[in-house]
Amino acid sequence: MFRTGARHGVVLVVLLVALGVAVASVSAQGITQPKQGQGGSVVKGAAGTNGGVGDNGLEHCDKPMGAMAVVEPQQEILYGLRRYNLQSPVSLIRMMIQQSNCFIVVERGVGMQNMMQERQLTQAGETRQGSNMGGGQMVAADFVMTPNVVFSENNAGGVGGAAAGLLGSKAAVVAGGLKFKEAQTSLLVSDSRSGVQVAAAEGSTKKADMRLGAGLFGSGAGAAGGGYGNTNEGKIIAAAFMDNYNKIVGVVRGDPSLQRNVGTLKEEAAAGGQTKSPGGLFTEGDVLVPKIANVKMMATPSDTGKVVVTLTRGDELVVIGAEKDGYMNVQGASGSGWVKSVLLQKR
Repeated sequence: MFRTGARHGVVLVVLLVALGVAVASVSAQGITQPKQGQGGSVVKGAAGTNGGVGDNGLEHCDKPMGAMAVVEPQQEILYGLRRYNLQSPVSLIRMMIQQSNCFIVVERGVGMQNMMQERQLTQAGETRQGSNMGGGQMVAADFVMTPNVVFSENNAGGVGGAAAGLLGSKAAVVAGGLKFKEAQTSLLVSDSRSGVQVAAAEGSTKKADMRLGAGLFGSGAGAAGGGYGNTNEGKIIAAAFMDNYNKIVGVVRGDPSLQRNVGTLKEEAAAGGQTKSPGGLFTEGDVLVPKIANVKMMATPSDTGKVVVTLTRGDELVVIGAEKDGYMNVQGASGSGWVKSVLLQKR
């Protein structure tokens, strides 16, 4: 009995050592690295008006093919990501788009609330005179991109399952298992004017995930910090989205009818500080009312012009033209004319 038990112990040790050698060999061959399509890179680096850095693996364009807004995934997707200590992938995707120079990214996320807040401050008279903050200055989004991601769970068996079958439960606990995770991602792109979906890309990446037991190989580092650059799950998703995005670029690049007329990022960024609002905070179609009573509507945009009518605080006016010399061109129930912009506010 002693000899039989000894033989089983020797076999167990040999198998565990062989398993450790196999795992080390797998790691040395690079199988544990993210595989994006046939390549193997994750999104990293930075982007600005002079180009991007650290963007190996991305498709690049000589000029943008339109303006792109990236919207947040559905709540259930965000909930699934949080299980892996990951936040929304929108920031990651937006940086990737900017690095590629294939589209201009326009803000339609949380930052949009702050942008509108600045306009409200201007309307309330809180910002400096000449701040040039108003309507008619934002770049319209030509396309809207919606990301999606589904994670497979760690239940694919793998080497750990085989070890459990050969060595029993104790060996499986020690080995921990060599399992494959998979991230299935997709990007959907719709035309913002027609609402028609014009492009879609789906893909997946796999990564061998070594979770070796502390008893034999020592404890491994976890993913407590979270993030797309320092967790296995995050790297898998980043690589998959890069693969999806490259396919989207190929679709739009291959169809000239989808390409829109937009300036370079540097041109559009510079225009943000130079383009004058056509009417302060007011644009054609806005409904305005006087801030005070006895406001005069003039026949011409001048203090010395003919008075068309004297307005009360409740008189509604519709903007029918651009601002000129500090006056708005408006239409009211009693006629049309020009009213001082500083004396008007939105209904």
